[in-house]
Amino acid sequence: MSSPAAKLRPKSAQRPGDRVFSASALTAGSLILAILAAVAGFLILEGVPGVFADPSEVSIFDDGVDFVGFVIPLIFGTLWAAALALVMAMPVALGIALFISHYAPRRLAAGLGYIIDLLAAVPSVVFGLWGANVLAPMIQPAYTWLAENLGFIPLFAGPASGTGRTILTAAIVLAVMVLPIITAISREVFLQTPRLYEEAALALGATRWEVISTVVLPFGRPGVISGAMLGLGRALGETMAVAMVLSGSGIISFDLISSVNPTTIAANVALRFPEAYGINVNVLIATGLILFAITLVVNSIARYIVNRRKEFSGAN
Repeated sequence: MSSPAAKLRPKSAQRPGDRVFSASALTAGSLILAILAAVAGFLILEGVPGVFADPSEVSIFDDGVDFVGFVIPLIFGTLWAAALALVMAMPVALGIALFISHYAPRRLAAGLGYIIDLLAAVPSVVFGLWGANVLAPMIQPAYTWLAENLGFIPLFAGPASGTGRTILTAAIVLAVMVLPIITAISREVFLQTPRLYEEAALALGATRWEVISTVVLPFGRPGVISGAMLGLGRALGETMAVAMVLSGSGIISFDLISSVNPTTIAANVALRFPEAYGINVNVLIATGLILFAITLVVNSIARYIVNRRKEFSGAN
């Protein structure tokens, strides 16, 4: 039962600005959900006919291949290229982020942070041109050396591509593209490490690296995972850079330096869609639906990992 004092206490009136902001935030959040639902609905409605299409009516299928046989190599190529990019980008991104946040002088750190943020704004077409015309010819001799000296390893079995346009080249381009995202998020999370934690570790006699390994990295782990998943999301959905660098085909191969390479879902859609017609369009939309589902699963896993340790992190 409420007390008389509580009954007499006047309720604080909500100011007009608060009501406008609350309504605007609710509208924006609802709009995002509505757009996501509309995209998913479009992909489902237009993609389902392509999943169950008669293979004889689909011109983009090879002989004897149905939708499953067509899409599995594309899923493999998408995940394989994105995983390679993430493996290459993560150590470099963490090193740059730690250097900016804990090692570099303030002026140098500010300049490097600005450059990293600017690199994230470079269009993917520029990265594609750089990868196809500069990186691929430059790295091709290294592929030849790998095939000649490390050909016994399945990843470098070869024969080496004569142009340098391989899945490894595409992965390097993707790694450069996701590097600014992972670096920027990791840097901000590392800077949020409580100063008292670091000072306490230093007072106990820890070196700078010990402070980073025992305080900074554990504190920033959820944020680093979030940055990695955001970078992985961009690598999974990247289109033009991969399409310009990679001459892929519908195969499953772990060979990194061969001229015959798997391709990604996004690049395959970009290259085939202009000439597609009829049921072929539905097949390509169905592959886009699969990419949409993969991206949602990756982001959901990242959110679950972050939520498990959000009480110890400034990532949220």
